[in-house]
Amino acid sequence: MTDERVPGTHLCTEAEVTALVHTFYARVRRDEVLGPIFDAHIDDWDRHLAKLVDFWSALLRRTGRFSGAPMPKHAALPGLSAELFERWLRLFRENAAAQSNQAMAERACAMAVRVAQSLWMGYQISHDPDAVPTALSHG
Repeated sequence: MTDERVPGTHLCTEAEVTALVHTFYARVRRDEVLGPIFDAHIDDWDRHLAKLVDFWSALLRRTGRFSGAPMPKHAALPGLSAELFERWLRLFRENAAAQSNQAMAERACAMAVRVAQSLWMGYQISHDPDAVPTALSHG
């Protein structure tokens, strides 16, 4: 059941958002390149997944539940590259394609591109403020 008073709730249910996030990050954790990076920086996966569900619920359902600042946390990570963000996006798209709600998946993919581009731009600026940042090639 959706709440028509909240814009965006008609797109998907909270259970669908949770499934999207949990299945995606299960893929990330199994990924030979991304998995070790995430596992090295996330101590409590249950808490992190709950925050990610709030983040994606805010984007896809406009719930306003997310509070936080992802940019400084990502900018503090060493050695990130465009290739890593593009790999994250490929996994996201593959995971979204496997979801039963393809309207949600399409919107989520569009938002994922914006999130990845934004984090990559912010990362570059924080690490080399005098250089001109480059966009992701698969965004």
